[in-house]
Amino acid sequence: MRSVVLRHIRIVFSCIVLVLLSFLFVDFRGMVPEKAFGPLLYLQFIPSLLKFIIAGVATATGFVVILILTALSGRTYCSFLCPLGILQDVISRIGGLVKRRFRKYAFRKPYTILRYFILALTAGILLIGGVYVLTILDPYSIFGRFMTYFVKPAAIFINNLLASLLGKFDIYTLYKIDIKPYELAVYAIPVAFLLLIGLLAFRYGRLYCNTVCPVGTFLGFLSKISLFRIRFDEEKCNRCGRCAMSCKSSCIDFLNKHIDVSRCVNCFNCLEACNEKAMSYGLVRFRSSAEPAVPDTSRRNFIAGSLLMIAGGSQILRAQNTTTPIPTKDSTVKEDRLYPVSPPGSSGISSYISRCTACSLCVAACPTSVLQPSVSEFGIAGIMQPRMDFHRGFCNYDCTLCTDICPTGAIMPLMPEAKKLTRIGKAVFIKDNCIVATEKTACGACSEHCPTKACAMVPYEGNLLIPEVIDDICIGCGACEHACPTKPYKAIFVDGNPLHEVAKKPEAKKMESAPSEFPF
Repeated sequence: MRSVVLRHIRIVFSCIVLVLLSFLFVDFRGMVPEKAFGPLLYLQFIPSLLKFIIAGVATATGFVVILILTALSGRTYCSFLCPLGILQDVISRIGGLVKRRFRKYAFRKPYTILRYFILALTAGILLIGGVYVLTILDPYSIFGRFMTYFVKPAAIFINNLLASLLGKFDIYTLYKIDIKPYELAVYAIPVAFLLLIGLLAFRYGRLYCNTVCPVGTFLGFLSKISLFRIRFDEEKCNRCGRCAMSCKSSCIDFLNKHIDVSRCVNCFNCLEACNEKAMSYGLVRFRSSAEPAVPDTSRRNFIAGSLLMIAGGSQILRAQNTTTPIPTKDSTVKEDRLYPVSPPGSSGISSYISRCTACSLCVAACPTSVLQPSVSEFGIAGIMQPRMDFHRGFCNYDCTLCTDICPTGAIMPLMPEAKKLTRIGKAVFIKDNCIVATEKTACGACSEHCPTKACAMVPYEGNLLIPEVIDDICIGCGACEHACPTKPYKAIFVDGNPLHEVAKKPEAKKMESAPSEFPF
């Protein structure tokens, strides 16, 4: 098929995919329901592989669809469905607008050793139970971090600016959202990859996809047996080189009339560039092909895919005036936290860090911003993997959003009833930090906000009451820690459970809905 319609179809479809997946991460108002993007997210690659192989979820078979698609049509996934690949096309296009010479490419020999080394390293670490390299190199996770760390804050900033302007005219359709930046160290890797991928795409098109990305390299293996490919009509080709100059994968050797199908992402730019109509896309002619018809089947052992149930956007809690006392002096006893807190549904720290690829979708979706990218809490290999930060937020008693949307099985689905009894940590009370003891002031903020009443108030001195933790019914949601007014150290904090436990069900008369707002 020589029609340039193929290229236009690719552009329209990939633009839709990019817009939808970008909106998935940037939607801070929760405008779209969770399941709206289900079919699209089902076809993402690495998350589906991890969920299927590690977590044993039989429905996470999107990677199988991608493998079949690649065996039939080549690396169409990279141009049509991979958000990072599509983003590189956008950057490359911008490069062409800045200076026309950036639109002209040329055939480049593949960095074969580097490509296969990165793929082997990624597969080897995955086989022994580690996902650190996947966390860093998974294209979907890289895209997710770009959106969560950079684009979403920018969108909130614009929203707040418009809200301020419209407020002057008594129009309150938009309202301000607090922007809560992450720890500075968390930005190191996303910034480095943004610069690396941005510069490579700006100047060299898909060089990152065909050199560093393990998904691209693996699909390149399978594309060698694809039934449909771009091919030369040697009788019509006059070796003008237009096809090579338009190939963002730099995989067309026009002098030898050869296409490296392992790097071709089926962008179809060459079909439009060829004035002689010497290039077409269609069923491969194996008899005239110089490539082997059957590849080494052992290379198919490493598979990947993606299903990501989306989450609507996140809303940031606002402050309100209450009677909660304000400490007059700083607390002095540091919180002795032995373990970080992993999200509910992760079953425990070791299981969680072996499955999470740090795509940050749960961070973007969390309505209370309690999920924050880690720096060193999970060790060097766990950098950027989300953790529960109760200084910034708390885990809503009724919320299961992160358990519903995780694509890799790092956070497994939980029914609300099960989530309410999952003990992700335990509250620890530090009497020497509590203003009831240090300032003889009535407080009780931790007890007021505890949904299970695991923070009970008991007699202290005179008419004063002081907190006491009931371990059996504490689930470690962090409402007490977030509500505690002492600074810089809290009088009550949650220490993580390395392995999640089941809490006792609190008495019905003590159960309350989790607070929707906090007093400061």
